[in-house]
Amino acid sequence: MNILVLNCGSSTLKFQLIATDLKLIEQNADKRLARGTIERVGGEAVLSLQVEGSAAQRSTEPLRDLRAAVDFIVRWICSEQSGIAEIRSIADIHAVGHRVVHGGERFKHSVLIDAEVMNGIEDGIELAPLHNPANIKGIIAAQEIFGVGLPQVAVFDTAFHQTLPEQAYLYALPYQFYRRYKIRRYGFHGTSHRYVAYRYRQIRNQPREATNIITLHLGNGCSAAAIHRGDSIDTSMGFTPLEGLVMGTRSGDLDPSIVDWLAAKEGLSAREFETLLNKQSGLLGISGLTNDMRDLLAEASENNDRRARLAIDMFCYRARKYIGSYLAAMNGADAIVFTGGIGENSTEIRASICEGLEWMGLTLDAQSNAEHIKGREGLISTKDSRLAAYVIPTDEELLIARDTARCVEGVLIVPGMSK
Repeated sequence: MNILVLNCGSSTLKFQLIATDLKLIEQNADKRLARGTIERVGGEAVLSLQVEGSAAQRSTEPLRDLRAAVDFIVRWICSEQSGIAEIRSIADIHAVGHRVVHGGERFKHSVLIDAEVMNGIEDGIELAPLHNPANIKGIIAAQEIFGVGLPQVAVFDTAFHQTLPEQAYLYALPYQFYRRYKIRRYGFHGTSHRYVAYRYRQIRNQPREATNIITLHLGNGCSAAAIHRGDSIDTSMGFTPLEGLVMGTRSGDLDPSIVDWLAAKEGLSAREFETLLNKQSGLLGISGLTNDMRDLLAEASENNDRRARLAIDMFCYRARKYIGSYLAAMNGADAIVFTGGIGENSTEIRASICEGLEWMGLTLDAQSNAEHIKGREGLISTKDSRLAAYVIPTDEELLIARDTARCVEGVLIVPGMSK
């Protein structure tokens, strides 16, 4: 089964084409056929298209909207130019899997998309106004291009965290606000946390029920998850992706009284303050330079930039605090797992986050830490560490493809499914 995986943002579209089915999943023999990214949709878009085993092709193309971007991808996949041997026509694409950011409390697992599911995703716009609308546009575009008969599946970022207990997902607000408006911790990056927990189980050759780890997804957006007996029992992102760790442009945790106080001082509207917290804060806000951790590390090293170093230190300190709190919540863990662009590639950030955790039994192996970059997975702590540390590159698209295959073939997808 050839499955097209779509991850639609407001002006960016990421895709992968993956061949998988229940038998291939069981054998861990899924085959990635192609992947790519389209950026700056709505104008002269920047494209990076790659058939597996070949170099990426980079070009530009005027694409007015997401519908045009999805149509371009499908035509490229089906063209002779792509050279994908498994695809000769649009009929060789058998299903489409979509990343959908917010499923609220309604969607606890991946589902085949029908009119009722679309209504549910639309209801989630209020909870994720920056994400769900783009996800919906991607679904509608695929329906128009392939026809309503082609199976499409929604895979929700929030689904993996639906196992959080009440004391973890509720805020200490008057309870009626949860009843009326479903104000609670939802958590995000769930597909990533679920994937690395699955890979950790494979590496360690252990069952889901024996999996007690803390996962750190560190990229431009960052989140931590406490995974106990295979289930997410706490996570750093909350009602929105703003809460929790210091991120590229998001503030993470802060005293909510700051909002009213600073808005009055600066004359900011609620919308303007939300923009400040989501797009002008975090690493960018502290450094005054950039939200790119690579550039901050270079500035701190080469120019001894004080604010660049401060931003890095705050980023690592906040992550270390969450590790400590989750170890307490879980009564200990077996490992910390790093993933995401920063988590997978920055040896310095991993070392800084783990610094001072020796009393917990974690000691990094400097050489192993230095070697685990650019997609390499494995153990980066010393072999005698009581608390281990791993690097595991995430692969959300693979899980989306697998969930799509399972839904099409009638297998229920639960948040903690082993694969």
